[in-house]
Amino acid sequence: MARVPIIEPDTVDDPAVEEIFAWVTEMEGSVPNHFYLELNFPEYMKPKLQSTAALWEHGELSMPEIQHVGIAVSTANGCAYCTGAFCTILDYGLDADTDYVREFAEQGTDVLDDDRLETIVEYALLVNDDPHAVTDADTEALREVGLGDKGIVQLTHLVSDFASYNRLNTALDTDYDYQEMWRELDMAAMSPADD
Repeated sequence: MARVPIIEPDTVDDPAVEEIFAWVTEMEGSVPNHFYLELNFPEYMKPKLQSTAALWEHGELSMPEIQHVGIAVSTANGCAYCTGAFCTILDYGLDADTDYVREFAEQGTDVLDDDRLETIVEYALLVNDDPHAVTDADTEALREVGLGDKGIVQLTHLVSDFASYNRLNTALDTDYDYQEMWRELDMAAMSPADD
């Protein structure tokens, strides 16, 4: 059970929040618990979600690329809740093949046959694991697959944004409300290797 209350949906009467919930329902089929949990701090929830929306809608990365990054970062951080969220968006909202989504979440970049997507995900995992390890060669590799300065900044911010949601949902033990098949994934593939 979550460590803070899940706000009851029928108490939401803020038009800005209702607009966010309409978009979320379109992408995920319903409004997940973490949004109701975040309503414990509505003054932050709204600008945080607006920031997330800007990262998703105004950069150089496509929506499927963004969801791959979300899955990669969330599995690396061991957040089953967020992994379920991003798998749901890629599978349900973006109509990706369910078996492919499962394989990517469990096997990581080994299943990718797209150089751009592989480079993006590898950079995201590096930033998530050790931002001090990023080199000029890493950002140059992003440029070589078509990202400009805006896309590189967008991608780096996405990693931080997703990691913040990972920490929120893990620390507060948000009640899981995605399909069980996503919670049952073997999330070891994108975790940092033990030294």
